[in-house]
Amino acid sequence: MTLRIILRLGRVGGPPADTSDDEHVTPRHRTSPRVAAALLLVAAAALLAILDGGPVAARMSTRRSHVVAVVAAENFWGSIARQLGGAHARVVSLITNPATDPHSYEPTTQDARALAGADLVVENGIGYDPWVPKLLAADETNPVVLNVGTLLHIPRDGNPHRWYNPGDVRRVVDQITADYQRLDPADAAYFAAERQRFVTVALRPYDTARAAIRATFAGTPVGASESIVSMLAPALGLRLVTPPAFLRAVSEGNDVTAADRETIDRQISHHQIRIYIYNRQNVTPDVESQLREVKAAHIPYVTITETLTPSGATFQAWQTRELRAIGAALARAATARRP
Repeated sequence: MTLRIILRLGRVGGPPADTSDDEHVTPRHRTSPRVAAALLLVAAAALLAILDGGPVAARMSTRRSHVVAVVAAENFWGSIARQLGGAHARVVSLITNPATDPHSYEPTTQDARALAGADLVVENGIGYDPWVPKLLAADETNPVVLNVGTLLHIPRDGNPHRWYNPGDVRRVVDQITADYQRLDPADAAYFAAERQRFVTVALRPYDTARAAIRATFAGTPVGASESIVSMLAPALGLRLVTPPAFLRAVSEGNDVTAADRETIDRQISHHQIRIYIYNRQNVTPDVESQLREVKAAHIPYVTITETLTPSGATFQAWQTRELRAIGAALARAATARRP
């Protein structure tokens, strides 16, 4: 029996993390003119399934046995789902381009086709990928849906960057495994073994890198470009001093206040931050200005992204590279002489 899974995320990011100059991506916007066309395609696919004599799941079961069809809205959750599913899951991720800002992503007709043929949907929720439920509403095949925000009880206006919170990642890992076992109970032991391998072996470098930063640099003040770092800094024991209102405004594409700009300018010019962390997939004029100030002040800076970089990397390889770059920047800051 073939199973369908679509991984959907609510709100969600480039090249390997480093402290070198990066080519910036334009700021996010929130238009999605292709959603209507994608909805029509989903409806057509559902109608075709009915005319063919049964739901998509029934037709898929004749193609390949004991393989769960998974569609992930974003490739970081897709990477995790692929590793947890092993030989018994076929995973497709929809947002994969490191140059794309997930917040302004517009779904394609290919995305609609993928969703119409899935068994499980995992969406980030929390306003990160609002186009996913719209497409699913037009699909009458009723896949199992894993909404990360709902799983974690995060309000719609909460911080959507849950994949940067290690504790949240573990909860999503457990839920994906449970959904696999629910959809393919005959292979429940296989999925349990894949989960154990993932959390004890695959995630070991990721866990080690986090622990090393916390042990050496806990309490270090850092600056950031947006709220994605609000998830990461506490996990590393770092003290994020950038005004929270600024972080949220940049993340959501809203205007920032003059008072927050002045505060950040002072933090940089007075070396009140030891490093600066920015998301290259969401670089606004304010962030560009801060980067120039950081470079002029010789403050180490680190690039992070919202989606896998490169796009074919695993979740843990991508995150571990970024963590090591942060650790290296903190080490340079610790040995640098202040002006």
